[in-house]
Amino acid sequence: MTDTMYDVIIIGGSYAGLSAAIQLGRARRKVLIIDEGLRRNRFAAHSHGFITQDGVDPAVIAAKAREQVLNYPTITWLSARADSAQKLATSGADAGFEVLAKGVRHLSRRLLLATGVKDLLPAIEGLAERWGKAVFHCPYCHGYELDQGPIGVIAGSELSMHHALMLPDWGPTTLLLNDAFTPDAEQLAALTARGTTLERCPISAITGHADINLADGRMLSFAGLFAMAPFELASPIAHDLGLEMEQGPLGATIKTDVMKETSLPGVFACGDAARPMASVALAVGDGNLAGAGVHRSLMFGTV
Repeated sequence: MTDTMYDVIIIGGSYAGLSAAIQLGRARRKVLIIDEGLRRNRFAAHSHGFITQDGVDPAVIAAKAREQVLNYPTITWLSARADSAQKLATSGADAGFEVLAKGVRHLSRRLLLATGVKDLLPAIEGLAERWGKAVFHCPYCHGYELDQGPIGVIAGSELSMHHALMLPDWGPTTLLLNDAFTPDAEQLAALTARGTTLERCPISAITGHADINLADGRMLSFAGLFAMAPFELASPIAHDLGLEMEQGPLGATIKTDVMKETSLPGVFACGDAARPMASVALAVGDGNLAGAGVHRSLMFGTV
């Protein structure tokens, strides 16, 4: 166990965690960031929709953010996976937390989870290696770059109607049902109204850039593909701490109050692990708010 008592340990050093850290560093609070280096968007070459950073490699955004955050002398970085976290048994408003990483226990007065989530990709041959490159989840992040070319939506459930009705704004759209669900009369009317084409034959594989090979031998070529993948928390720590969760259509996220505090006093959460909608811009804003929430808690003992 280290002798250092940090004001805050942040588990997760991607956009949300770094955004929270800079708030705390500017308040001259002692912060330890523990990060294993697995950003959710590490498969994408470009990030879009974040003003001043539109089109920039997300790895570059993260690296620049880390550099700026570590300029604050009270912030320390540890490249590791946080294996566990628990509330200390001692009493008092600042009893604190114990986090285990690389076999060493680190102590803090507050804990901030910015652990992110892991996408559970459809089991279609050729999809995983194209994720973030030719197969996407967010029209706002990647639709414009398809230059109004043909777009395929790979259905995973009835929720894929959302993509199928949105994406015609970015290009002529085909909903590939892939035996995931059968649209009812009302859904068929909505698809027709939006100009979305239906393809009922199952998918056998994805090849080339974004070519769909169908079970009947046909091939459909697209500028890009969209799939609505469910997700799970990238770390079990929130569950281990017994935090309340909120179930969304694609997965559960950590429940927080308006200042990003969880159901366990002194534990805060931000970023993709604590909100149903995801983007770099939203993660940065969420982290900024969480950093302020943690600082307020440290100042006024609101735990």
